[in-house]
Amino acid sequence: MFKKMIINSTAKSPWLYHVNTGSCNGCDIELVACLTPRFDAERFGFKLAGSPRHADIICVTGPVTSQSKARLERILAQVPEPKVVVSLGSCPKSGNVFKGSYSVEAPLDDYIHVDVSIAGCAVRPETVVDGLYQATQILKAKREAMYK
Repeated sequence: MFKKMIINSTAKSPWLYHVNTGSCNGCDIELVACLTPRFDAERFGFKLAGSPRHADIICVTGPVTSQSKARLERILAQVPEPKVVVSLGSCPKSGNVFKGSYSVEAPLDDYIHVDVSIAGCAVRPETVVDGLYQATQILKAKREAMYK
């Protein structure tokens, strides 16, 4: 009984923190488009957080460059547990057209656990909303497992 009460009391709307690791801004624009009234991702409770310390879901866009890799790891260390990492677009998944470049450390999966990967170049807002909804389900399961 108390476990269920704790789980329900700690549940909140998922807050997103967006990290650009060297993208062309195509996926960034589509992520912001999801929060507008047309696609209305806020109906699921999504809000953009100004600090990674307040975030539940981290959205990573762009091929991870050598310069941004350490910064990304520091940001992820600041996010409280449980957290969900979402990669947006083809760049974090494979490096896309930047693969093989001297300054690209992609794919993201090699050094950070990615919970949801949303494919596309640039991603469609509908798939972003669907992927973020999947991320909320994973976050909910992680919260429940944390209090068991």
